Amino acid sequence: MENKRVLEVKENLKKDLKKNITLNELNDLKVKYLGKKGIITELNSEIKNIPNEEKKEFGMKVNELRKTFNEFYDSEKERLNQEELNKRLESEAVDISLPATKVSMGSPNILEKVIEEVEEVFMSMGYDVVDGPEIELDKYNFEMLNIPKGHPARDAQDTFYIEGEEILLRSQTSPVQVRTMLKGEGKVPIRMICPGKTYRRDDDDASHSHQFMQIEGLLVDKDISLSDLKGTMDVLFKRLFGKNVETRFRPSYYQFTEPSVEVDITCVNCHGEGCNVCKHTGWVTVVGAGVVHPNVLRMSGYDPQVWSGFAFGFGAERLAMMKYDINDIRTFYNTDLREVSTFDREDEE
Repeated sequence: MENKRVLEVKENLKKDLKKNITLNELNDLKVKYLGKKGIITELNSEIKNIPNEEKKEFGMKVNELRKTFNEFYDSEKERLNQEELNKRLESEAVDISLPATKVSMGSPNILEKVIEEVEEVFMSMGYDVVDGPEIELDKYNFEMLNIPKGHPARDAQDTFYIEGEEILLRSQTSPVQVRTMLKGEGKVPIRMICPGKTYRRDDDDASHSHQFMQIEGLLVDKDISLSDLKGTMDVLFKRLFGKNVETRFRPSYYQFTEPSVEVDITCVNCHGEGCNVCKHTGWVTVVGAGVVHPNVLRMSGYDPQVWSGFAFGFGAERLAMMKYDINDIRTFYNTDLREVSTFDREDEE
């Protein structure tokens, strides 16, 4: 005959199992019957007080209760979890007929595009693209470029010095030219360009920046003259701005070239007819250049009686402002996508 206590628990369990319950209530029910102080757990602990001849039957009845509850618990838990999942899927359903969310697409940095274009032009003419340190020695930034200590040109460049007057942030990419010539040891021709960041003390405004991208180039070989420089500039600017662009030289002065010239191109805005951009001259100055000074060649190990060359330099921002009709240099460093979104991949096509 079943123990009265077991029968009582069995009846109560049947009633509880017939109720419609939630997942939380199901877990509470498990604690009620199978927890450390649960009803079935306590029944099982009473087996020690049952007479020996009744222990087997009592234990079987308690195990049946435990099995009944566990089977109910497992099936009910699966059912409740599935119901919850179905409700969530229904509430989170995606209407594929709705318009898709527009995802903003990135585009190449304007300066990188211009620099890559310049690199492609020069690489097609056999030039190497060379890089160098932005933290530079005075020796390479000034002295070996024919600008000795005390020279007024040092003040004009308004340099960022880091440690005394020997270590600085390069004010031009010309030190890369010097380092390249030193590697040549005065024995091999050189064709190279060196794009990179340069730094000068300047107040940032629409046309000035304390940090800007400069592209410089150097060719050292035998029997090089200004006519070679002129031809090179013609090729570059026709490739960048169109075959109708013309170049011209005007005399200038730089410490590291002799003779020195400024390179003008016909205004890309008015095509040489005269406008506000070119101050009604039809020409815009874009490059400083010249024949490499004998002192620079000599200090870098090249005999100026045997070797000659030309060097040039210009700002990438300057070219990009002309190419994309930008009137504020700060646009290149602006992270506002609304301002730079007009310079997209279509410009490359």
